[in-house]
Amino acid sequence: MIKKLTWILLLLILVMQGSSSLGRQRFPKPEFESSYVQPETMQPSSRAEWLAGLDVIILTVSLFAISWLVIKKRSRMGVFWMSLFSLLYFGFYRQGCVCSIGAIQNVSLALFHPAYVLPFSVLAFFILPLVFTVFHGRIFCAGVCPFGAMQDLVAFQPQKLGERMNNVLGLLPYLYLGLAVLFAATGTDFIICRYDPFVGIFRLNAPFGMFVFSGLLLACGVFIARPYCRFLCPYGVLLNWISRFSGKHLTITPNKCIQCRLCEESCPYGAIELPQTSRNPEEKRITIRKFILLCLLIPLMVISGGYIGSTLSSTLAGVNPKIQLARELLDTKKKKDQPETFEMQAFKQSGKTSGQLFTEARSVLSQFYKGGWYLGGFLGLVFGLMIAGRMKNRYQPDYVPNKGNCFSCARCVDYCPIKS
Repeated sequence: MIKKLTWILLLLILVMQGSSSLGRQRFPKPEFESSYVQPETMQPSSRAEWLAGLDVIILTVSLFAISWLVIKKRSRMGVFWMSLFSLLYFGFYRQGCVCSIGAIQNVSLALFHPAYVLPFSVLAFFILPLVFTVFHGRIFCAGVCPFGAMQDLVAFQPQKLGERMNNVLGLLPYLYLGLAVLFAATGTDFIICRYDPFVGIFRLNAPFGMFVFSGLLLACGVFIARPYCRFLCPYGVLLNWISRFSGKHLTITPNKCIQCRLCEESCPYGAIELPQTSRNPEEKRITIRKFILLCLLIPLMVISGGYIGSTLSSTLAGVNPKIQLARELLDTKKKKDQPETFEMQAFKQSGKTSGQLFTEARSVLSQFYKGGWYLGGFLGLVFGLMIAGRMKNRYQPDYVPNKGNCFSCARCVDYCPIKS
């Protein structure tokens, strides 16, 4: 009943979005060579600043509210309604902007390009969920992120994936994060925004290909709970790291676990760790061998990953507009019969020389070469630490959520018979 009501509300929002978009300008104004000057649209900038401040306030209040619902109230129903509010406000009303996930790119650009002025609202949306994660885990994912809320609403028949599949697909967010930082730091592109699967739905202006991708992702979400959050979201990587050190994380039971096993199948994300009751310690020589192996393996993976990343740097740099233009200029020298692109015509009218363009292109290639080393080394380190985590001999007597992977959705709380 709740999900039917939710879809009715979403349908009404979409209808209102569509009706309001009829008066919007869908195509850019044509440029004519005449003395006519297009009058500037008068829109008070203070209104936009006020809205940005309101968004930050609502985000802060929402994070406090979801923290109370998850940690104190332990209410799955409260989390659901909070998710619905976030989807309607941050998603359809604010159209996915400002976005904590996309803010990764703005922060990266500001760190490597001091001339770029980072808006306060963007910085706040980037930092606030991380700060709350330090105290209460991934509560932002639980009921504040509109992307997660949309996927949560379609998870009708979620099926668990195998541990091996989870580990393999779990590497993709690290790759996505590394590429997003690399492209943003070099001023190449904001790939998180360009390939965002949900903002186009919120704004009803995505290209056809992205609508197809979004539809497929939501269709997968019926059977694989939150596929974007688990296997693509780059912001989730940061939340995962910080949540492991959270001070007061969601627990399945408020008191001692009675081993009823009712929560075992409740989590569609596979984030509940089963009890490991064997206390048989490893022999000292085996522990020493593992430690030596990891001390050799992890640096080797970092160096190997960095080398592979550096060899791919030229290919990755091909996305940069300056590299594309420089390569096109070289191609036109070889094949003069090919028609010039619009970008080439604009470059020739800009007054820059080919030497200046090639100098800028070499600088970009140098940045990508260094970035390729960092990206590859980062991925090698992640892979090495994952292997180290699997080699760890752990002991835990109860069912507990994995702090890094748990979305704090409180589903397991409903299954636990101990309520106080």
